[in-house]
Amino acid sequence: MKLLLELVRIIVIFALLGGLAWYILEQVYSNNNAVKEYQWLGAVGIYMLLFVYYRNRLQFSGWYKGKNRTKLPKKTALGLFGLSVVFIALPFFLN
Repeated sequence: MKLLLELVRIIVIFALLGGLAWYILEQVYSNNNAVKEYQWLGAVGIYMLLFVYYRNRLQFSGWYKGKNRTKLPKKTALGLFGLSVVFIALPFFLN
């Protein structure tokens, strides 16, 4: 039951935080019409950021208390963070 609650929690977190971040980013992207074709890269960047945030912080405050809960390695977390920032900025450079 706790695993199911944690899965629902993950879906809600990704839907709410991802939706809010996408709304903000869409407002930034809407200022430039040439960016519209590559907006999906910004969405990928947002969900990569949320993945890193969940794996390093949020998974330790949920209902599931399994054995395999570990943080991402520092190099992996920094790499994914950097890649997500690049994905968010990339639509401005691809037009």
